Amino acid sequence: MKKIIISLFILGYMLPNFAQTKIYLWYNKKGKPIHRSAYIIAYPAPDSIRKDVGIIVSPGGSYAHLMGIKTEGFGVAEWLNTNGISAFVLHYRVGWGHHHPQEIQDWQKTVMYIRNNAEKYKIDKNKIGAMGFSAGGHLSLLAAMLKDTCLVDTTCKAAVNPNFVVPVYPVVSMQDSLAHKRSRRNLLGLPLTQERKNDFSIELQVTEDFPPVFLVANKDDHKVKYQNSENLSRALAYKTKNHRFLLYNEGGHGYGGKDRPQYECTQWKNQFILWLKELNLID
Repeated sequence: MKKIIISLFILGYMLPNFAQTKIYLWYNKKGKPIHRSAYIIAYPAPDSIRKDVGIIVSPGGSYAHLMGIKTEGFGVAEWLNTNGISAFVLHYRVGWGHHHPQEIQDWQKTVMYIRNNAEKYKIDKNKIGAMGFSAGGHLSLLAAMLKDTCLVDTTCKAAVNPNFVVPVYPVVSMQDSLAHKRSRRNLLGLPLTQERKNDFSIELQVTEDFPPVFLVANKDDHKVKYQNSENLSRALAYKTKNHRFLLYNEGGHGYGGKDRPQYECTQWKNQFILWLKELNLID
């Protein structure tokens, strides 16, 4: 009995309190789920304050693991809910030989699911954002980069583009001078050619029709060099009109949705909500 109680406690700690049902992304012809590490957990916003915005939240973990999903996933989703925003925490395939395009396929499958079920969740199909942290930030930016390229199958029945992107202390570049090498290795595998590095360096792939970006980074980030975000911000400023870059002196890496009053970077959440209002995405 003691073991059962401990197991239930651990399960309750890892999964959100009010949305514990997994929505698997992939099924075989018999309707059985496959790729069982690819699923989402939906956090519909409360009816009383619901906006018509949905956000896919991608935790980080160097494309190797998603151990920070509680902070960079569930905690973020709960905060978004308090602002009337529905959230979908994405547990995408990582590690154990899962390289590109599997991660972006999981993301695109998620956005297709949301658009196909927009009426159920009371979400505007044109108000679906990509929010990601660290390697999850790169995945969210990759979704914007490949907004017109469906990699799920040849008969995509819903658009795969995000309408806005929110990368927080993100991996951006695959260039040797800036790359978070573990994320690069896990995403791209081998061989790692210069052409491949260029193709997945988001700062080199920004186009004029890139969706609006709300970018956050910290100068004391000890894992991902903040110059990743600086270079991306310069590219966005040159090519696009709708982007906001918040660069804080302190904050480090991996805090996700935590409130840490001692750090200025905690302000990013309030600033993000204001930004959504500026874009007329929420009232």
